[in-house]
Amino acid sequence: MLFDWLGMTVVLLALLFLLVMMYYYKNLAEREKKASAYVRRTLEEAENIIRKYQVQVQRTFGDIDMLNEELAKLRNDIKSIRSRNTQYRVENDKLKARIKELEGKIEALI
Repeated sequence: MLFDWLGMTVVLLALLFLLVMMYYYKNLAEREKKASAYVRRTLEEAENIIRKYQVQVQRTFGDIDMLNEELAKLRNDIKSIRSRNTQYRVENDKLKARIKELEGKIEALI
């Protein structure tokens, strides 16, 4: 009878211990699921933000390419304007020399 009572107590304590451990590990598993879901959501948000910034960077690179093309066109325009300006200066100097020459002839005639 003592052994029956002792055996029943040991079995009940073992059962109680196993129940407590079962709930403990169940609780741990639920916490881990929640943490995993939180990390997954955080990663999805980060991926969305990265995609958004990737699109912005691609647009920016496109804008930079357009600006580089405009800059090249403007450089070519500046080069052509400088060459025309140089040509106009040479012509202006020739005309001034011609004017002085004509003024000298006019003075000689007067």
